[in-house]
Amino acid sequence: MRDDLQAKLLALPHAPGVYLMKDAAGTTFYIGKAKSLRDRVRSYFSGADTRAFVALLDTLLDDLEVILTNTEKEALILENDLIKQFHPKFNVRLVDDKRYLCLRLDVRTDLPRLEIVRQFADDGARYFGPFHSAQAIRETLRLINRTFKLRTCSDHVLTHRKRPCLQHQLKRCLAPCVLALAEGIYAANVRSVVAFLEGREQELVGELTVRMQSHAAALEFEQAATARDQLRAVQRSLERQRVTSPDFVDRDVVGLYRQGADTQLAVLCSRQGRWVDARRFSLTDQELPTSEILADFAMRYYGDLQEIPQEILFPAELEWAPVLSELFSDRAGHKVEVLVPQRGDKRRWVELAVRNAQQAFTDSLREHGAAQTAVTKLQRALHLRRPPERLECFDISHLGGTGIVASAVRFEAGVPKKELYRHYNLRTLTQQDDFAAMYEVMSRRARRGLEEGDLPDLIVVDGGKGQLNAADAALRDHGVDGIDLVALAKSRDLDENPPVAEAPAKRSPERVFLLGQKNPIILRQDSSELFLLTRARDEAHRFAVRHQRQIRRSTGVRSILDGIDGIGPRRRKALLKAFGSVAQLKAASREQVAAIIGDKLAAHVQAALQMPPAPSHNP
Repeated sequence: MRDDLQAKLLALPHAPGVYLMKDAAGTTFYIGKAKSLRDRVRSYFSGADTRAFVALLDTLLDDLEVILTNTEKEALILENDLIKQFHPKFNVRLVDDKRYLCLRLDVRTDLPRLEIVRQFADDGARYFGPFHSAQAIRETLRLINRTFKLRTCSDHVLTHRKRPCLQHQLKRCLAPCVLALAEGIYAANVRSVVAFLEGREQELVGELTVRMQSHAAALEFEQAATARDQLRAVQRSLERQRVTSPDFVDRDVVGLYRQGADTQLAVLCSRQGRWVDARRFSLTDQELPTSEILADFAMRYYGDLQEIPQEILFPAELEWAPVLSELFSDRAGHKVEVLVPQRGDKRRWVELAVRNAQQAFTDSLREHGAAQTAVTKLQRALHLRRPPERLECFDISHLGGTGIVASAVRFEAGVPKKELYRHYNLRTLTQQDDFAAMYEVMSRRARRGLEEGDLPDLIVVDGGKGQLNAADAALRDHGVDGIDLVALAKSRDLDENPPVAEAPAKRSPERVFLLGQKNPIILRQDSSELFLLTRARDEAHRFAVRHQRQIRRSTGVRSILDGIDGIGPRRRKALLKAFGSVAQLKAASREQVAAIIGDKLAAHVQAALQMPPAPSHNP
């Protein structure tokens, strides 16, 4: 160790704080917290810490920066903020196996609506969740809309609607956009929705019962029937939930299972004595002690939650438990206990969470093992030069010969890498030509691969021999060699006129074409290797079609206005926001348009909109 670093270690104080380890380039590769900076940092060089990156500190560590804090709680907060800012390489990387979905209700507006969003924000709205899956959140939203009839339309639609929509006719919306509601009806439904989402069903049952009885006593039978239906829906929801605790405490139970540096965490959420949610998280390449992993996880997870439960149960001792409890209590506005139960029901719940984490770990291993097996089998079945650990699949998509686009999807070790998906806009083609399109796409991919030194082991093209030969020509023309190339042809109907109309048509199997081989290879149906190829092909097709639809939608909205001189993105947006559509813009008076973009430009726009469309020159 250099003398200056040794001097820094000797000068570290016995005080709480955060330390940042940096390499020669000034990049922070690890951030840690400490109750005593002197003891914690010096422990890295005592030989007791056997983590892999600690053994490399002599070559990695170029500078050490420490930040003192007044309390241990401040050290926790500062460490969390710095990790979010610098994303150090060797800190805990939290990967959620589910999308982060929650419900947002902006109670500050006159007519709030529930909407699905992907993250919490500090914008004054109420957030509920997170939900463990899209299915769970949509089922909840469907129940609420059917029962409490909040609006589902956007603010723009709300202000421009002239008559009730289909949701009102289906008795799923009160139509506050056009109908005059009795005072307080909508607000009462909003309060009921909040109580339902907060898990206060017993309170809600009492409120709905009183509401139903008061309407009945006032001979308001329609309103009483509505309250009765809401009451029944809430009671059915309660019946579907299994009571787990008689104390009705909001708590999270954290389970952990690890094998070496790979760790799986499970969080079981109990609200008002019922299990309401479960989330799983994967941590990779983490050699931290279990206590530190749990402490870091607690800060990453609960640091972003708007509503923290009253109790959080952990499976192993936490050195930072008292500090976490104090910190979370301050953030939540109520007492939060961080506990490690040793016996009783709470210990059994922790053991249940641990079993969930172990099952999730096993499922993940099985999935990756099956994908790796498919890679090995595919190499043998197609006689490839090497296992296709990096596989790319290309697809061409068009609509009647127009809007030609292409997609490339990437699989690594048999698993999709969606962050590496790419799409291509093929503007050089004036008419449909799948072979020329494939040649252009593969040429662009070859050039980029050679420049970046990133080429796959196997390229799969959607199509037959024609697409295969076009792709091969592009690779050879750009000097790319040593990459396996195959084409996957879709199955097709063998008999266009079956003897019995109701009889299912016979279909050919999926066919794999190889270079220099006349007949295709027919892989065994339902085999893992065929599943890998068809999955990649279907992903490429889906990704290409989605991109093409996005282009069509944007072109359909913009084409008329964008062809008018003087109308750029800002003015186009202002016009569409004011009038709602091009049709309404055409019907507007000159004075109305001039109020948005000025008199001179308004006359130009109206003249352009009244012109007949130019004749098509497509054959």
